[in-house]
Amino acid sequence: MPNALINETSPYLLQHAHNPVNWYPWGDEALQKAIAEDKPILVSIGYAACHWCHVMERESFEDEATAALMNEHFINIKIDREERPDLDHIYMDAVQAMAGSGGWPLNAFLTPDKKPFYGGTYFPPKPVMNRPSWKDVLTAVADAFKKQRTDIEEQANGLTQHLYQANSFGINTTEESFSIEQIDTACDNLLKQADRQWGGFGAAPKFPQTFSIQFLLRYYTFEKERNSQLAAEALQQALLSLNKMIEGGIYDQIGGGFARYSTDPEWLAPHFEKMLYDNALLVTTLSEAYAITQNEYYKRTIDHTLTFVERELLDPSNGFYAALDADSEGEEGKYYVWQLEEIEELLGPDAAVYCDYYNISANGNWSEGTPSEEKKNILRVLEPLPVFAANRQYKIEDLQLLLDRCNATLLQVREQRIKPALDDKIILSWNALMNSAYSKAYAATGNDIYKQKAVCNMEFLLSAFQTAEGNWQHVWKNGAAKYPAFLDDYAYLIQALLQLHKITANTDYLFRAKKLCEKVIADFSEPDGYFYYTPEQQTDVIVRKKEVYDGATPSGNSVMAQNLLELGLLLDQREWLERSYQMTKGLSTVAVKYPTSFGVWLAGVYQQITGTKEVVLIGNFEPSLSELLAQPLFHSIMMAAHQPDESFPLLKDKTTDQELALFLCENYACQRPVFSVKDLLKQLNKDGL
Repeated sequence: MPNALINETSPYLLQHAHNPVNWYPWGDEALQKAIAEDKPILVSIGYAACHWCHVMERESFEDEATAALMNEHFINIKIDREERPDLDHIYMDAVQAMAGSGGWPLNAFLTPDKKPFYGGTYFPPKPVMNRPSWKDVLTAVADAFKKQRTDIEEQANGLTQHLYQANSFGINTTEESFSIEQIDTACDNLLKQADRQWGGFGAAPKFPQTFSIQFLLRYYTFEKERNSQLAAEALQQALLSLNKMIEGGIYDQIGGGFARYSTDPEWLAPHFEKMLYDNALLVTTLSEAYAITQNEYYKRTIDHTLTFVERELLDPSNGFYAALDADSEGEEGKYYVWQLEEIEELLGPDAAVYCDYYNISANGNWSEGTPSEEKKNILRVLEPLPVFAANRQYKIEDLQLLLDRCNATLLQVREQRIKPALDDKIILSWNALMNSAYSKAYAATGNDIYKQKAVCNMEFLLSAFQTAEGNWQHVWKNGAAKYPAFLDDYAYLIQALLQLHKITANTDYLFRAKKLCEKVIADFSEPDGYFYYTPEQQTDVIVRKKEVYDGATPSGNSVMAQNLLELGLLLDQREWLERSYQMTKGLSTVAVKYPTSFGVWLAGVYQQITGTKEVVLIGNFEPSLSELLAQPLFHSIMMAAHQPDESFPLLKDKTTDQELALFLCENYACQRPVFSVKDLLKQLNKDGL
């Protein structure tokens, strides 16, 4: 018989709906049952693409004896972390405080009033490597709850107090002002963590760290004359990181798209799940790299990645699905790896050069997750295409055509395999990140299809996620949206609307962004000037968290600081400008010291130092706007209109008798108009862009 998860829509929760464990979704029924029966709550948190979540389910949650133990002593609640990131943040912080580390599956034990007192991540069915078995943990916790209740209550109260106190971490109220020396120090600190051979930052496991790469690209753009040596190092590391990821196994060489992270320093063996947000952030970063370098390699990767997104993750509604699993047929990576014999049979005479280029051999280059007798290969590139072609006396164009032809053949064959499971829920925040990525890709490449995709996706988001009462929801599936939207949903959506306004000049997007910003200020504000993760109307969490780290996705606070700055300038909202300044100043010291954890904040600090250029186009602006968008004009805002408009400070009193006039302004003070993009770029370069 199915348990209470059977009526849920989350693919992750539905995976557990036929477990013998009496799982409940998070909600009043389970929470009230815990109080009525005075039982501890077991909260088990994961997500559909989580490999070790599947392992623990097979080993423990599908086992009748283990399930009986869980059902007897606990109220068992399953949570999809992507549906309820607020709960995941709270209980992950608690487990990290207790165990020193975290991850998924996350298993937290709570008192009946939802306060955590013990927890961990994956537990095996039998003790191994100093890790107790899941049954041992269940028995010990149940026993302690009965016999040491006072101690457990004290532990729970202490942990809950820790969660409250953690809300003020890193906020600096004494910093007087910003300085360019901070940015030099931050760049230095970042490069000290750089892997100069394989790109990226830190040791394995290696994540894309797109915010760090974006900061280095900005540093090069602004400081290449003032601090040329450090700027050159910054650019080199940024591009090396992108190149090595694109060449590595973390990138799907055949089908496009990036996996979540690499398990080794060389980007060879990924954790194979593909998340919407990673691909959005990487497309954004690649678009910025292309704008700076005009390297076609980045444009090809943008096109290939977005082709994957549209093929695998696009819903008919124009929303984007959340993720693809790492596993298929119970085996991690099986869908993506190849044996030499398969390639030779499929590609015939082209196989030799193809295998040489993609590091495919009889012995294989990866064995983890597969039986040792199977020689599996993850496709990766060890010599960049121009180098490979030169060393083997191929014409680059001919080699590229051969590789494209072979990849098309293998993709067609791979499509016949059993695919990894699709997490088909549509998340507002992640869709907004992808929306911004499409806008950025359009700006960099001029491909009008990308602009149209962004417009269509935004139409869906604005219609599907808002309730009749004007509130916003977090996740959508099967025609219905649910769960109140979190700070990240609002922040990323405002950001996406600002990007869409920039590339279309449609002020409707600007007014939408303003209205959403007002709602965030009304519902999420906290006493220090930052924003809580949950709205004040939400009552089912034990603490309202204030998230400031820029992790796998940006902190909603750091994005809101940027939104307040841009909207403040575009709409002359002085209070918003001051709030953005104070938010950024409060995190500036910690951002400089720990740049890999506060990358978006660091970009905000940088913009406060350089100031923001205001670019205005009046007249027949369309061709010139496209030309300007393709430039790496960081730390700038842009408005374009066919005639002056008194409703907007930047469009006010901008008269011209020319077909097009372009104005460069700062703090609403404008230089004399010019009449070509070329002349405007000269003005910008004189001003340090």
